Amino acid sequence: MNNEKQPKNIINVEPSKDKSSKVKSSKDKLGKDKVPKVKAAPFIISGESIAPGTARRVALPVSDLSAGMQANLEVHVVHGRYKGPTIFISAAIHGDEITGTEIIRRVIAKLRPKALAGTILCLPVVNMFGFIAQQRYLPDRRDLNRCFPGSKKGSLGSQLAYIFTSEIVDRCSLGIDIHSAAQHRYNLPQIRIDAGSERLAELAKAFAPPAIIVSALRDGSLRAMAKERGVEMLLMEAGEALRIDDFSVNIGVIGIFRVLQNMGMIKTKRLGKVAAKPARAKGSFWLRASRGGLCKMLKTSGNAVKKGEVIAEISDIFGECPEELTCPADGLIIGHSNLPIVNQGDALFHIAEVKLFDDVEERIEKLSDAIFSETLLDEDELL
Repeated sequence: MNNEKQPKNIINVEPSKDKSSKVKSSKDKLGKDKVPKVKAAPFIISGESIAPGTARRVALPVSDLSAGMQANLEVHVVHGRYKGPTIFISAAIHGDEITGTEIIRRVIAKLRPKALAGTILCLPVVNMFGFIAQQRYLPDRRDLNRCFPGSKKGSLGSQLAYIFTSEIVDRCSLGIDIHSAAQHRYNLPQIRIDAGSERLAELAKAFAPPAIIVSALRDGSLRAMAKERGVEMLLMEAGEALRIDDFSVNIGVIGIFRVLQNMGMIKTKRLGKVAAKPARAKGSFWLRASRGGLCKMLKTSGNAVKKGEVIAEISDIFGECPEELTCPADGLIIGHSNLPIVNQGDALFHIAEVKLFDDVEERIEKLSDAIFSETLLDEDELL
């Protein structure tokens, strides 16, 4: 290693002592003198060879556009100098969900391939068609996250899903996929995992989001397809469509590096200790508008709510006939609508039924305070 001063936005990490290419528990780590550093072989993707300890952008051809140009799936490959797991980090499967795009940009800026054990495939924009149009869906109105595993000769979404499956997912042992709420909604940063995997629960805990939600898989989704192929997935939900907020981004960046550290891919002391345990929930429910009109939110995401508590008021456009909206059960608000104009039946609050309810809001406040004081993220690095 040369003696040049490292840029301020680079994490000074040391390589893992674990030479396995599989996802392993931090409890399996051996002593420093027992496992030698094993240099990685070149990483091959789409016919390109990437040397150990280097990073390169690779364009995976997807389809021809109507104007004659080629549509590509852009991948930033960070190939570590030493052997280790191969994982992917993806965002903007829904084209207007750009929080993850910014998270991945900041992660790339801080990684040092020469000190990395393993390989990270970074995909800041998967649905490039929706991203360009600032829309959730593909041009044919299909939801890409219902097209997996896709097919080579199917619809545009099916072709894109096929390329993602064969070139990305099938190379990896873990994926981190980042989503946001729809337009006019906000999601508290949270990690969603499938039930029954102790390893996923451990990685979600290492990520240290405000909340961890056990969430069922949906047919055609990236998570469902990955599970069928033996690839474990963390799904992050944070922020809102077409918006970037520093709280969500910082939670995502620091959480990803905590996962990398747990997997033995990096080693750093700059992350510090987790300020508080995440809230955990095995289920959630939606609270909907009881009538149409103008809604005044009395609670928002991150607030704990109790059964029978009034959390919103809805009145008609003249301010008459107000109705109180009460919560039917104890829980934590993990998502809410930002739009005051509501129709009867509109989803207003997404509420998780959490354990250790009494201190959940206090723990989230501690996480919020800590996330902006982390030494990993200097003030001049925030956009």
